[in-house]
Amino acid sequence: MKNIKIVSLTACMAWMLSLMLFSSCSNDDSASSSYGGAPVIESVMPSGYNLDGSLKPLTPTTLVDPKNYYVIHGKGFLGTTKVYFNDFDTYFKPVFVTDTDIIVLVDEKTPYANASNQLKVVTTSGTAVFDLTVAPPIPTFKWFNSINAAEGDVVTINGDYFLNPIVKVGTQNATVISSTLTEVKFKMPANGLDKYVSVANISGVTSSTVAVGSALYDDVMQGDAGHWMWNGSDVFDTNYKTDKTQGDSSIRFVFAGWGGADMKFNSRDVSKYKAFRVKVRSISANTDAKITFVFGGWAYQIQKSIASTWTTIEIPFSAIGNPTTFDQLTLQESGNFGGNTILMDDMGFVLK
Repeated sequence: MKNIKIVSLTACMAWMLSLMLFSSCSNDDSASSSYGGAPVIESVMPSGYNLDGSLKPLTPTTLVDPKNYYVIHGKGFLGTTKVYFNDFDTYFKPVFVTDTDIIVLVDEKTPYANASNQLKVVTTSGTAVFDLTVAPPIPTFKWFNSINAAEGDVVTINGDYFLNPIVKVGTQNATVISSTLTEVKFKMPANGLDKYVSVANISGVTSSTVAVGSALYDDVMQGDAGHWMWNGSDVFDTNYKTDKTQGDSSIRFVFAGWGGADMKFNSRDVSKYKAFRVKVRSISANTDAKITFVFGGWAYQIQKSIASTWTTIEIPFSAIGNPTTFDQLTLQESGNFGGNTILMDDMGFVLK
């Protein structure tokens, strides 16, 4: 920790030295004394270091990223009392203020949506305003639904930081119908099958982890050819809305001890996939909670421990005989403690 503090102190001293040199080179002798009028913001520049330890060039920008340091350059900053990014009161160190420059860290809580898009510096002599944009974080992508959407279907993306989003399916631009910071609705373009969905904002881009068309369950059983519980008194609910991790619903199985379920699907070619995937949650917190996935008519039995939080299970096709077609999945509760309620969601396949 001592080394970190020393490096930080050295960095700040180097910043201030660079600013004094910058100011002395950019002002003539008549402007070398302190400016006594209202503050003026001339530019905002990122401040930081390259990998070799050298200072990055002070290049003006009108887009700032939270959790990064910037130099506010201008004049009349002595006597600064407040700095605001998008009207958010931003902490600054008075020791990092000169008449011509302020070094400030843009707070990670700074608003970026429905904001003023302005920087304000308030001094005892007045207020300076400068137009700039605070960038949102890179989008987060939680899920999209329906995974098996066809051309023209309206698809919902759930996540965060969707400010002025751009949606693509593979390399194709998709038409955005509506958006909020946490949800985007778009129209599935042609030729979307086996493509990943991405969302971009001005800060970056993020993509789905599952491909279009890869679902066995995404609120509905895809290609359902019949499903049932072994025990007629057990529960097989494909529309459980109380707890889910993708879309609006999950599957709820209420298993008696060592009970099971069968799911039949219309046969599909899975030669382009490398694994079976599903998100699973045990309602019981018992650490012995388990479920057995059965493939190929009991030829392959894969037992997995399951947690009381949603977790993803992937079973490589190499572990179940490298099938080229898929039409059935059998499940057996295997916790050996008298039964369990198990939730499943986002079930399907993983592209090669």
